[in-house]
Amino acid sequence: MPNSTRSGSPLLRFAGRVVSFLLTLAITFVGLTAVTFFISRLTKIDPVLAVVGDKATQAAYDAAYLALGLDQPLPMQYLIYLRRLLSGDFGVSVLTARPVLTDLLRVFPATFELATIATLLGVAIGVPAGVLAAARKGRLADHVIRVIGLFGYSVPVFWLGLVGLFVFYGKLGWVSGPGRLDIFYQDIVTRRTGVILTDSAIEGNWEIFANAFSHLILPASILGYFSLAYIARMTRSFMIDQLSQEYITAARIKGNSYWRTVWFHAFPNIMVPLVTVIGLSYATLLEGAVLTETVFAWPGLGLYITRALFNSDMNAVLGGTILVGAVFITINLVSDLLYRLFDPRLRTS
Repeated sequence: MPNSTRSGSPLLRFAGRVVSFLLTLAITFVGLTAVTFFISRLTKIDPVLAVVGDKATQAAYDAAYLALGLDQPLPMQYLIYLRRLLSGDFGVSVLTARPVLTDLLRVFPATFELATIATLLGVAIGVPAGVLAAARKGRLADHVIRVIGLFGYSVPVFWLGLVGLFVFYGKLGWVSGPGRLDIFYQDIVTRRTGVILTDSAIEGNWEIFANAFSHLILPASILGYFSLAYIARMTRSFMIDQLSQEYITAARIKGNSYWRTVWFHAFPNIMVPLVTVIGLSYATLLEGAVLTETVFAWPGLGLYITRALFNSDMNAVLGGTILVGAVFITINLVSDLLYRLFDPRLRTS
């Protein structure tokens, strides 16, 4: 009897985690949709005028008012909207006259491509920089890295983007200008994933790949710089805490070199909190690249939501906001899985 209980307990714990996750997911989704829906209804934007225009007749206005269900109480309007969401109906965009879901599937890959490259740059440079700053705490390398990080936090992203365009595109000509591709390369590569680098590589069209990369490198570097500043700062903080622990002294007494102790003893112990930092940074870039996309005319989610706001296109705004929430939920799930990979104590819990 005890053996069967012990053998069944891991399965029960796994089932409990699945149920807990699904319940959290449902509550988060309902809360996200409720907040965004009611905020949109409390704004001074008239959803009817956004559909029919300000020159519509009173009869057309009244018909649209009834068709949108605005005669119903707010809780009933929300339930109707939630039912439509669960069936995959995000409504129709006033700005593009297409289903919002179609628009989101079209623009999100551009933001995904930009944020992913930016995060990879931030991790590739920020993590080693943070480790170096901690290992050389109080020395020149530490001061330089901290100043670079402080600059990344302080400078407005739109200003840095404009300066980057002026210097590297306008003056030096090292990179391509705004947009994802030059105009004469548009719509040549078959859209498979929506990520131009991937689609052009699949087709073996390296000319378009190079052009897309030339357009991508500057906005990705700008975003990557802000990601780098955050990741380097947090890595430095985590490493300073670990390097002050007694096991580091013990490792040094056993004859390990200083840098071996840093990378093979201290660094693995910061992986769990570092995964959280990288995940939050990635999620922030995915949903917060509005200014960068605006400066570089990057046709992604941020630019889509911004244009929708300016045109009172609330279906598009709500759909984009819900997609951002789904991204955060997904990244949190992936982070939880990575915790169990990097922390053996969690694998048996």
